[in-house]
Amino acid sequence: MSSPRRRALVAVAVLVVLLVGAVSWLALRPGPARADDPGLNFEAAAQHLTTTTTAAPSAPAVAPTTTAKPLPQPQNVPADPNADVPVNQIGTIEIPKIGLVHPIFEGIWLTVINQGPGHWPGTALPGGYGNAVFAGHRVTHTHPFRRINELVPGDEIIVQTGTGTYRYRVTGSEIVKPNETWIVDQTPGYRITLFACHPPGSATERYVVHGELENPPTT
Repeated sequence: MSSPRRRALVAVAVLVVLLVGAVSWLALRPGPARADDPGLNFEAAAQHLTTTTTAAPSAPAVAPTTTAKPLPQPQNVPADPNADVPVNQIGTIEIPKIGLVHPIFEGIWLTVINQGPGHWPGTALPGGYGNAVFAGHRVTHTHPFRRINELVPGDEIIVQTGTGTYRYRVTGSEIVKPNETWIVDQTPGYRITLFACHPPGSATERYVVHGELENPPTT
């Protein structure tokens, strides 16, 4: 075979390899996040909560001398997040730093969150022991959590319900991936967690704000 013809065949072979590689990369890369995503990875949350609530607890190395307070158990996410469910207001949330005063509701269906921040059923109630978790929109509907990225440690979060008024102080914030649903886990103490999509208009990540209750009960 002549040298020019051999070089031509080698060039064709290299081109075929490059084309196959490019097609494979396009097929495997993740698609763009939907801007209209509600901010909740329902599949990941369901799997996480099922695992954490059914796993047997480890036996303590030493028997406790006191009885610990029982922690709330977050409920699994809705089978149909778009279900037409009743919308029940449970109180209001106020965040002076960002000028927010807004009703809050019970549930994490879109039917509920489209009206305002929704309390994750089974997590601690405002003022209660554990982690009170609220999800809200940033750019759609009333977009109550549009500016939660401006909150810094020390900022005040005031939640009022039929049982009282509860003042939390922001302790920190972070950005997580949609499948990091451990943010709804219940931990000892009196805490609050707010989360929404990040960056605004995208579902790529979640912006999470943590706070602790001022003057928690001593017993």
